[in-house]
Amino acid sequence: MGAHTDTAGTTTDTTTDTTDKTSTPALPLTTPTPLLDIGEVATHSGLAPSALRFYEQRGLIESAGRNGLRRTYSPIVLDRLNLIACARQAGFSVAEIGRFLTAGPGDTELRERMTAKADDLDQTIARLTRMRAALRHGATCPHERLVDCPEFMAAVKEA
Repeated sequence: MGAHTDTAGTTTDTTTDTTDKTSTPALPLTTPTPLLDIGEVATHSGLAPSALRFYEQRGLIESAGRNGLRRTYSPIVLDRLNLIACARQAGFSVAEIGRFLTAGPGDTELRERMTAKADDLDQTIARLTRMRAALRHGATCPHERLVDCPEFMAAVKEA
C-alpha cells in the first residue's frame, strides 16, 4: 500500500501527504505576569503605600493601572524601588533620583554629582571605621574610666 511498480520495475511511493499546509503553527501559550497591588508592593518593598504614591507623583515609578480603586504595579517596580532606596541611602534627593533614572550617558553633570557623592561616602566610611575602632578599644580598655584612657580619648577625638 502506498507503493506502485511500473512495467519497467521501478517502484515509486504513492502515499498521499495528508498534512494540512494551510494551518498556522501553534504558538506557545504565555501567562501574563501577574500585577501586584499597592499593598503587595508596600509589603515587598518595606515602604508605606503613601510613599509609593509619592514616588509615582514624582515620576520615579509608574503604576500599571488599577484594580478597582487600588493601584497595580508590574513586579519590575520592585527593582526600581530597590534602586531608589539605594540612592536615598546614598543621600540623593528625590529630584536627583528622578534625573538619575532618566539620564543618558552624556549627562556629565549628573555623573560628576555621583562621583562627589561617592567621595562623601568614602569620608563617611572612614569616619565610621575610626568610631568602630574607638568603641572596640573602649569595650576592652583596662582603665577604670574611659575618659582616663588616652588611647580611647585620642580615638574619639579623631573620629
